[in-house]
Amino acid sequence: MEDIYGNHHDRMQATLDQLVSRVKMLREEMSRETEFDPIEHILARTKSDQSMREKLRRRGLPETTESALFVMHDALGVRIVCGFLSDVYEMRNRIAAQTDFTVVEERDYIRHAKPNGYRSYHMILRSQEGYYVEVQLRTISMDTWAALEHHLQYKKQHVGNQRLIVQELKRCADELASTDVSMQTIRDMILNERD
Repeated sequence: MEDIYGNHHDRMQATLDQLVSRVKMLREEMSRETEFDPIEHILARTKSDQSMREKLRRRGLPETTESALFVMHDALGVRIVCGFLSDVYEMRNRIAAQTDFTVVEERDYIRHAKPNGYRSYHMILRSQEGYYVEVQLRTISMDTWAALEHHLQYKKQHVGNQRLIVQELKRCADELASTDVSMQTIRDMILNERD
């Protein structure tokens, strides 16, 4: 079976490299301006052939290169983990202002968390070549919660106390969100003292 992305791998990787380079440039700009590094870490990935095929099947779409690259918008992904809430939104603004990528869609799961407590800022960007990249911007707390929630894989286990697990995950997410707000307040106080 041929790889779902066909002969697009090199151009897809070039798109990821271009976006990551741009984010690193924005990171350096922000660091110079504020004397704080706004980013904890950056991860970039291409969704695996198997994962993309499974997603296309779930959506009832044909398992073709066309569907994988131009109907779905997450074959390429970049996760940017920031220290503070204000950094998430400032990085969002700076990414949106770039001319080599177009913002196609945005979802603010920070201000409008998913029912299970998931928080993140999602952007779908389109490169000049037409490739889509899903960008997730999160704080360290949001990233920790999402990673732990993913490791639990409670959805696949059909556990008897699933409702309680969902409630506890939501409670943890809310506590971490409150911590993010508190940490932002402390940072703002420190910055105000310096000015």
